[in-house]
Amino acid sequence: MDKTNIKVGYLLVVAASVVIVLAGIKMASVIVVPFLLSIFLTIILAPLFLWLKELGLGEMVSLAIIVVSLFFVASLLMTLIGNSVQDFNQNIPIYELKLRADLHNLFVKLNGWGVHVPQKDFMDIFQSSSVMRYIANTLKSLGSLLTNSFMIILTVVFMLMEISQFTEKLNRANSNTILKFTEVNNNIKHYMIIKALTSAATGILIAVMLKLMGIHYAILWGLLAFMLNFIPNVGSIIASIPAILMAIVQYDMTMALLVGAVYLVVNVAIGTILEPRILGRGLGLSPLIILLSLIFWGWLLGPLGMLLSVPLTVMIKIALDTDPNTRWLAVILSSGSDLKSIDTKED
Repeated sequence: MDKTNIKVGYLLVVAASVVIVLAGIKMASVIVVPFLLSIFLTIILAPLFLWLKELGLGEMVSLAIIVVSLFFVASLLMTLIGNSVQDFNQNIPIYELKLRADLHNLFVKLNGWGVHVPQKDFMDIFQSSSVMRYIANTLKSLGSLLTNSFMIILTVVFMLMEISQFTEKLNRANSNTILKFTEVNNNIKHYMIIKALTSAATGILIAVMLKLMGIHYAILWGLLAFMLNFIPNVGSIIASIPAILMAIVQYDMTMALLVGAVYLVVNVAIGTILEPRILGRGLGLSPLIILLSLIFWGWLLGPLGMLLSVPLTVMIKIALDTDPNTRWLAVILSSGSDLKSIDTKED
């Protein structure tokens, strides 16, 4: 048999296998998403768990502290989100009417200034009811995820229990594969911890500023900013839309511009200045890859897959960058600003 036919047949088998695996993941997304969240939480909490053990508290006491903390945070978030989502859903008709009236007044002012905007065409494109319903459905999906918090926390506990033994196994093993795995794990851990801390700082600052400005559901918008901050560039823009619309409904366009300015300042200060200095270079993704990852993981795992899209893609990029044979794929995934650092590392 010709070698070309063998290669083509091999590629077809691999492609078919990939399609079957992706179809299975999509069908099991209800199970896969909580499992992925458990992995991310374990990566973030592992240093705290090991630090508590080094203090001499013991494995069970350290686990108990982490579990109690997780249940406290989950209960607090469920209470806040549950009340906020219920109240928001009840007020959606009022918000829709107020938003349409404000947009109509804006068009009248623009026409008075000589700026003629086709109001009917714009209103057909921008359906305020659809926007409000989409925000409500997104918040509901977030609340439904928190209802699975018990299984997520339970999975995290078992993963943390394995960390000590797994670390000891890695130390006793001596092979290039283990060393590469350790390097990948350390890079992923560094990225996830720093990204979680900067995202938390973004969410807290947004919530505090919106609360001081009197915007309704400030804590909810802060939580949304925290979650969407894992999506570079696009996430901060999406996170600002509900708060800006709420500012229009509550106050006027001037307050909406101020809210937009708050999001801009916070995201520039943390996302553009602080975060790159802490994370370092070599972990960025190109804008096209970010967009494609949003589409792919969103299709595969649903709306929450979009929140996990960039961390998952970065994890894949880190793994590819570790092996010289696949480093060229990591270069393709990289942003333009990271190419110099990759060239320096190869030299």
